[in-house]
Amino acid sequence: QVASELSKVQGVAKVLVAQHDMYKGFLAEELTPLIVETHKKFNYTHICAGASAFGKNLIPRVAGKLDVAPVSDIIEIKSPDTFVRTIYAGNIICTVQCDEAIKVFTVRGTSFEAAPASGGSASVEKLTPPAPVGLSEWIEQKLTKSDRPELTSAKVVVSGGRGLKSGENFKLLYELADQLNAAVGASRAAVDAGFVPNDMQVGQTGKIVAP
Repeated sequence: QVASELSKVQGVAKVLVAQHDMYKGFLAEELTPLIVETHKKFNYTHICAGASAFGKNLIPRVAGKLDVAPVSDIIEIKSPDTFVRTIYAGNIICTVQCDEAIKVFTVRGTSFEAAPASGGSASVEKLTPPAPVGLSEWIEQKLTKSDRPELTSAKVVVSGGRGLKSGENFKLLYELADQLNAAVGASRAAVDAGFVPNDMQVGQTGKIVAP
């Protein structure tokens, strides 16, 4: 079903599908050989992923296997080899040119318009997965459930820090966020103090937001 939906997205030419129990949990240790072997077959010039925890775990491994330097946190594409990215926790925006034969990079999804989800007619092709690496095993995933918008894609974010003095005082932010239909974030200091869980952390060592 996912492959069928992706094939309808405008701009997508082909959807490659690989299915195996080892891909449960999307472990980077297992996905890296799949991407490298797929690249050998199709000779891609660009390999990218979102600048999420998943992408930041996977892309450096792929770049290492291909012996190229990755480019991270791209917010604009100037040309096939020239990109705009942020450095120093977003305080500086720089334009970089990548001379690698294979461009491997992550992009900030909030910096780009979503492609139309209909109108495309991509083909769907099944891949034969390589042998399992077996270095790690997916055990379980514990997700925080919330009726509020996802922090990384929210249009409005209400964030608090050390000044709230306790986790109980974050209830003030929750009430405000509910009125604004906003997500709630927190500073690293608030997370380190144990006021809130680390999945609420915003910033260089947390989640990237673009309200």
